[in-house]
Amino acid sequence: MLAEVEDTAACMQNRELSWLKFNERVLQESNRIETPLLERLKFISIFTSNLDEFFMIRVGALMDYALLDKAYRDNKTGMTAQEQLGEIFHAAAPLYVQREQAYSSVTEGLSRHGVQLLRTRELNSDEIKSLKKRFTQDIMPLLSPQIVDSRHPFPHLTNKQLHIAVTLEYKKGRLFGLIALPPEMDRLVLLEEGGCRFVLPEDVIMYFADIAFGTHKVLEKNIIAVTRNADINMEEDFPDEGIDYRQHMKDLLKKRQRLSPVRLELTYPSSREMLQFLCEKLSLEVSQVFYSAAPLDLSFCFSLDRVIGKETFRRLVWPAHIPAETLPADKKANMLKLAAGKDLLLSYPFESISPFLALIRQAAEDTSVLSIKITLYRIDMQSKLAESLILAAENGKEVIVLMELRARFDEKNNIEWAQRLEEAGCRIIYGLVGYKVHSKVCLITRREFGKVQYITQIGTGNYNEKTSKQYTDLSLITSDQEIGRDAASFFGNLLLGNLEGHYTHLWVAPGNFKVNILQSIEAERQRALNGEEGRIIIKCNSLTDKDIIEKLTESARDGVKISMIVRGICCLIPGIQNSTENIRVISIVGKFLEHSRIFCFGTGSQKKIYISSADLMTRNTQRRVEVACPILDAGLKDRIFKMMETMLMDNTQAWEQFSDGRYILRHNPGADLIINFQELFTQDARVNALHAETEKSKGRSTRLNSGDKFPLFKRVLRAADRFFSE
Repeated sequence: MLAEVEDTAACMQNRELSWLKFNERVLQESNRIETPLLERLKFISIFTSNLDEFFMIRVGALMDYALLDKAYRDNKTGMTAQEQLGEIFHAAAPLYVQREQAYSSVTEGLSRHGVQLLRTRELNSDEIKSLKKRFTQDIMPLLSPQIVDSRHPFPHLTNKQLHIAVTLEYKKGRLFGLIALPPEMDRLVLLEEGGCRFVLPEDVIMYFADIAFGTHKVLEKNIIAVTRNADINMEEDFPDEGIDYRQHMKDLLKKRQRLSPVRLELTYPSSREMLQFLCEKLSLEVSQVFYSAAPLDLSFCFSLDRVIGKETFRRLVWPAHIPAETLPADKKANMLKLAAGKDLLLSYPFESISPFLALIRQAAEDTSVLSIKITLYRIDMQSKLAESLILAAENGKEVIVLMELRARFDEKNNIEWAQRLEEAGCRIIYGLVGYKVHSKVCLITRREFGKVQYITQIGTGNYNEKTSKQYTDLSLITSDQEIGRDAASFFGNLLLGNLEGHYTHLWVAPGNFKVNILQSIEAERQRALNGEEGRIIIKCNSLTDKDIIEKLTESARDGVKISMIVRGICCLIPGIQNSTENIRVISIVGKFLEHSRIFCFGTGSQKKIYISSADLMTRNTQRRVEVACPILDAGLKDRIFKMMETMLMDNTQAWEQFSDGRYILRHNPGADLIINFQELFTQDARVNALHAETEKSKGRSTRLNSGDKFPLFKRVLRAADRFFSE
């Protein structure tokens, strides 16, 4: 096995270290001077929450492996779990320094605009006096300071909850003390009415810790947070019968809060005594301790709009994004008729999700509709889609909802919606033991003129109204009856717990998805070997599946030109001579989160394009139920291909990966043509919407399937020939 690893290691890298590089790219967005300051602060917060989840899930899993499976090795680099942990801790430490520098730069910039996020030590004497009064009257009654000794055992520190840790003078020795920051406490303490000067509550509590501990003298104080392993096995100890699955999930969510610590964060350097005490009580090594002068919890940046004046706030954020209404979604529009007439494609967040929501709402009320079946992975807390499904059930239609309760960190919301849907008369199923259902499929079944007709929606992203304004995704609505029959078979197989269904058009994991991906790559390799042009373009969030990486490498070596847009983890290293030199990899990090998965094989009339819910990760190809759907409409296929070409030409927000594993921002302000494809697609969607509205006012119905008529898109496409010939 080790010899095999050595043969392939040259063009592969460890997934965890690749992910840390991705999160560093997220953090780098906070340094873009052209980005509004509050948006830069949000990128620091996103980086922080990403890193939190990484430690909770990935580091937690590796720590379990290190304890329970000493023989485990990464199949790409041959590293043991312990070796990977060592590399992770080493690589993560500099990121805290970068985070601290980024936070300092952004807060200095905000201060120049009158928005001051201050430390308590920066306040004047009058402000301290006023703050002390507020502390004793409003904050102190909410706190429960505790000493730690033989009669006061070290308490459980909840995952990511902020605490003030102190050492206290006691007789001839020292005591340790803790104050937990109440979760319900407001994240901002406003210093003056109508002003924009704030301090954080943890800073206030730490400053006045001597008051909280009464007669005990405070010798040292710090703000700390513990991160716990959250990689719980959702199938663990679950019997087949005799227990409510929803209740089982609720119990597991409680368990997540009590799992073993994997990281300790402190705001300030600590004494050797405090550090030793904390590490001993939490069973952590010093390598698992990280320091950050920037706040450990930056979630407050998403609520600053409540306290900053409107005019100031508008100057510090991007203009509000309103997805374009390129398809009719009002009450007068018959979406069922429109969808039955031709294939439709929505590109989020540039285009609105409203037409799809209108389709489901009308299906809920239309007498010809017999049933609605849908897979739900993550939905909005105030979901219009779910309300329409409830309406459909109340109207006597069969509504089948596969609700995935194991969508990580959305379990609680999904449990609550599952209960509401079931109470309304929807039939709820919870997927398959051992396999998360991650697919995005909706099937509307109608009876028209005595015949059963299908309208199928298949997408790359979740049915979530909120994230549809933030994530780039594609949503296909088709009346192709063969795809509809495949979708009907798919739901039938889910109801029977069958993973081995036969499908004409759909690629479904874990059955035939990976096989078809590998066969499609091989087909391009054979074309190249025959002297024809072999071409592959892939867009996904992550690439870790070793079999797919090896097949891509083999095809590139034999002459296939491969372009990949991989936002996050990419275990394949491009540009290595005589191996992956025909592979180009870029990562796009921008205003919107890149989320769509698109697979394009071949050129010209032989070109195949699939959109999918699946990334090219082993978990997706082998341990999840995923769906990829072909784009059969020639106009839509052309539109998606041109979108992919434009993404590959982005020279504003694309990071290119090189043969040494480094990513370099492809930023060329002096280029003849500056391409920020997200801005370009936003503008073109608006033009498209305006054109559709004009046609509607003339009594005509239209839908542009490509950007050919848009001046911006035409200019980019003219440059595409030059770009791809280089």
